[in-house]
Amino acid sequence: MKVAIIGAGASGLVAIKSCLDEGLQPVCFDIADDIGGLWNWKERPIEGRSTVMKSTIINTSKETSFYSDFVVPPDFPNFMHNTKVVEYFRRYAKHFALAQHVRFRTEVLRVSQAENFKETGRWRLELKDLESGTTRVEEFGGVIVCSGHHADKKMPRFEGQEEFEGKIIHTHDYADYKGYEDKRVVVVGIGNSGVDVTIELSKISKQVYLSTRRGAWIISRVSDEGLPFDVLLLTRFQYLLSRCLPESVTNYMMERWLDRRLNHSLYGLRPAHRWSAQHPTVCDDLANRLIAGNVIVKPDVRRLHRKSVEFVDGSVADDVDAVVCATGYLFGFPFVDHEALRVTDNSVALYKYVFPPDVHPSTISVIGCFQAIGGLMPISEMQSRLVARVLKGDVRLPSSDAMRDDIRKKRETMSKRYIESTRHTIQVDFVPYMDELAELVGCKPNILRLFLTDPRLALSVLLGPCCPYQYRLMGHGKWPGARDAILTVMDRIRIPLKTRAISNDSTHGNDVLLPVFVAIVIFALLAIYLQS
Repeated sequence: MKVAIIGAGASGLVAIKSCLDEGLQPVCFDIADDIGGLWNWKERPIEGRSTVMKSTIINTSKETSFYSDFVVPPDFPNFMHNTKVVEYFRRYAKHFALAQHVRFRTEVLRVSQAENFKETGRWRLELKDLESGTTRVEEFGGVIVCSGHHADKKMPRFEGQEEFEGKIIHTHDYADYKGYEDKRVVVVGIGNSGVDVTIELSKISKQVYLSTRRGAWIISRVSDEGLPFDVLLLTRFQYLLSRCLPESVTNYMMERWLDRRLNHSLYGLRPAHRWSAQHPTVCDDLANRLIAGNVIVKPDVRRLHRKSVEFVDGSVADDVDAVVCATGYLFGFPFVDHEALRVTDNSVALYKYVFPPDVHPSTISVIGCFQAIGGLMPISEMQSRLVARVLKGDVRLPSSDAMRDDIRKKRETMSKRYIESTRHTIQVDFVPYMDELAELVGCKPNILRLFLTDPRLALSVLLGPCCPYQYRLMGHGKWPGARDAILTVMDRIRIPLKTRAISNDSTHGNDVLLPVFVAIVIFALLAIYLQS
């Protein structure tokens, strides 16, 4: 089967690989002239496509963030700059010979069902060669949309902005700090992009104000003992523990832990909602910039004046030169017929966040339309593996009614947990969602079986970070290198840090911690037994 893949970024590359693994014929289209998607920073971003900033560092660590059968080089930093992310993509594409399946500088103008769709499931793509300007039409047996969910800028409109003499931009159009030296800047929005811009500008601007409507929980990349935060938090044991405890207890524990690093109440950041009710913001430097006065936290913007910004509490920032809106994106798929993919209020009905429930045969899918606390690339890979198996015919999806019921239940769960926001329409939890997809693919690790056959590996899978290699241990797509990759995770975490030899380097306290470790294992085994 010939399959069209739209986008050659993080999701598109792994979709190509997954199709090749199943014997399909992928043809990928991308409007850019290179792979990498939003991670491939350009000084002039492509309209309709989001991009990282020049200084962007990934928010999740390398061992939880990338593909399951291609380990990140040990000497790569744990939190990689966007140039390192693209370098990894290039190595991945070269290793699996993926770039030869990409048609660069090609825009997909329209995706529609072919005339005999109900019998064949085929799709008609109208394509434009951006070099020559010519258009053509091709048909494909399947379509995988990998264009991302950061499409159109969500730009607020402020009262009085017509009289404001300064500059108003969206973070999509922010390239770097140049031009903001010695300026007074208001950044609106406390998500990851907003805080990244705030930190960067605070080092060269005269003053930066960070305006937030709700506040946010701030989590640092660097956690206990200098380890990446997700190595400690994204574990199967942590997930089982959260399932066994009341949500109020897990929220209390997380909030106390976060406040030890940065007292959210003292610094004016504490939101009214609990930890689990909103996607957290990842930042290491905000506390330092706040305590030095380079950044001042403010509430929501009430209105703009000629040279100032007024906030809802009545305070005013004077002589403001620029307002940077870190207010997110509205996702959409304008090139796909609305009958196939309909987006309403920044929400799209997709079974498992992948398949539109009312399109039969299920030959169109969306990869990467989710938001998770954890690595995005492993989830995109798992989605792609599932799609490829569905297109091949090895996995059958349930009826439309069953798919709609699953979508409804997920939305109800989401609405109960998260505050109402356009950014929370596609939220997933890393471990349970990965397991949910893996069960359909046929590659979910069986931990009880591992304890019987390979106890050392089982402990690493249970107590260590839920790294993507776990989904190559058994079942469909098994990879011989998965076991070694899992057992050497901590080695690869340490290697880029140990750049200076320490003569008395040793770990103390193992004897004291042994009983605690045994107790944890017993509790975890009991929890697994009860869950099963």
